[in-house]
Amino acid sequence: MILRTDKLPPDLPERPEIHYPCTWVYKVIGENSTLLHDIIVAACAPLPVLVTPSHTSSKGKYHSLNAELLIPDESSRLKIYESLKNNPAVKIVL
Repeated sequence: MILRTDKLPPDLPERPEIHYPCTWVYKVIGENSTLLHDIIVAACAPLPVLVTPSHTSSKGKYHSLNAELLIPDESSRLKIYESLKNNPAVKIVL
């Protein structure tokens, strides 16, 4: 994926340079924490991932989990993000 900086608004900062491999953390939000955990592990496979609880909404409807792993390259980082984002059980990926 190539980011065209000539199409960005002038007040938007440039994309940060990421040096791979690096540790990356995704925050994944949805309604079922057990299902989210399984989705994260599947999206990150075969890479090992540490999944930890982050927050639960005040009424207990939404849960966020942190997924931390060593990402080898940008293509892997984006593939995992897309896999998480496109799962219907995942409400938000940060």
